[in-house]
Amino acid sequence: MTSPILLTGGTGTLGRLVAPLLRDAGCEVRVLSRRGHEPGDGIEYVTGDLLKGEGIGPAVDGAEIIVHLAGGPKGDDEATRNLVRAASRAGVRHLVYISVIGADRVPLGYFRNKLGAERAVADSGLPWTTLRAAQFHDLVLTVMQAMAKLPVVPVPGGLRFQPVDSGEVAARLVELALGRPAGLVPDLAGPKVYGMADLIRGYLRARGKHRLTMPIRMPGKAGRAYRAGENLSLDGAAAGKRTWEDFLAERVSQYSTGNSLSLLVGAAR
Repeated sequence: MTSPILLTGGTGTLGRLVAPLLRDAGCEVRVLSRRGHEPGDGIEYVTGDLLKGEGIGPAVDGAEIIVHLAGGPKGDDEATRNLVRAASRAGVRHLVYISVIGADRVPLGYFRNKLGAERAVADSGLPWTTLRAAQFHDLVLTVMQAMAKLPVVPVPGGLRFQPVDSGEVAARLVELALGRPAGLVPDLAGPKVYGMADLIRGYLRARGKHRLTMPIRMPGKAGRAYRAGENLSLDGAAAGKRTWEDFLAERVSQYSTGNSLSLLVGAAR
């Protein structure tokens, strides 16, 4: 493949996994980033801001495939519309987008923005593929770490999740990007469904920590949607293989090794 694949969000959790996989597949990779980077490992960087509409033209120039991973707590719909306009002018032949399971069902701003971005992609007139994925293990870990700092951990009842491995999502996105445009493809979720209590207990157990937990009720429409499992994909989803327990075992091992090394270095001073 001679034309570069444009990767938005290429410096994020998912993008850092997708970029080397594309390189391993023999693709040239161009990353659109809000901050300047020196080229390296066969990856070109272009500075721009999707939400502000800056630097998008040079980023899409000559790219036949775009893998759109950039996202944030708000503004994904507007950022995607800006990207789509530039991609249409550049004659992009395949636009791949990563969304979230429940984008069309969970009444929260983040999900609504994701749905708006999905619609911008689908209505662009460009050949497209959209993959909805569950929350990554990495994100769940960040939430669990924050919750475990509290003396009493609040546990919303009825909330369930299907956390998925970011590496498996990255591999699926590369497969989709190098294939034919397929529209909205089956969701990608983890192999197991966990209640919030299961997730926090698993984290505390892996870290050898103990905390009191307190059940609470998530109010409003969002609470009802989560209790109804609107953020889950129990039918027709592609299931990943790596469980929350597998992920924790590896991360806790890395943490323990790092702590042991720090203690050793400290003792040697």
